[in-house]
Amino acid sequence: MPIIDVYAPDGLFPQGSDRALAERLAAVAMRAEGVPTPAPQAVRDVTGVYIHRLPSTAIHTASTGSARIVRLQVTIGAGGLDRAGQKALVADATQIVTAISGDPTQAARTWVVITEAMEGGWGINGHAYGKGETLSQTHPAFGPRGMAPTRVEG
Repeated sequence: MPIIDVYAPDGLFPQGSDRALAERLAAVAMRAEGVPTPAPQAVRDVTGVYIHRLPSTAIHTASTGSARIVRLQVTIGAGGLDRAGQKALVADATQIVTAISGDPTQAARTWVVITEAMEGGWGINGHAYGKGETLSQTHPAFGPRGMAPTRVEG
């Protein structure tokens, strides 16, 4: 179950594109984690996408102010992605940002940062999840597979 934060300069994405951006990013992140398709409703209900629009003057690179750079931060449970999942998530998320921005050069200015929540540093509904725990243990609606790290053994 990913939590996704998109940090972008105001005006980069067209008006009315937030829902498409959120749906598409959530779908590729869940797929990279190995969540079945279609994802269970309980998983979709807690996979969050936060779109942060910043004034262009608040985004800088080492070479310029008012940069049109995007940072996509995807937080997942520890061990939630294998290497193939990491590669797919970065490639797919970059393609989505580029397509929705309407600027074919945006990929070169789109960072995707995957952050794994540490052991026990990931929780919902008052329960911090550790290695090997799944949401199905405390939330039957998530089904037998649950959503905690899908690729962690032990």
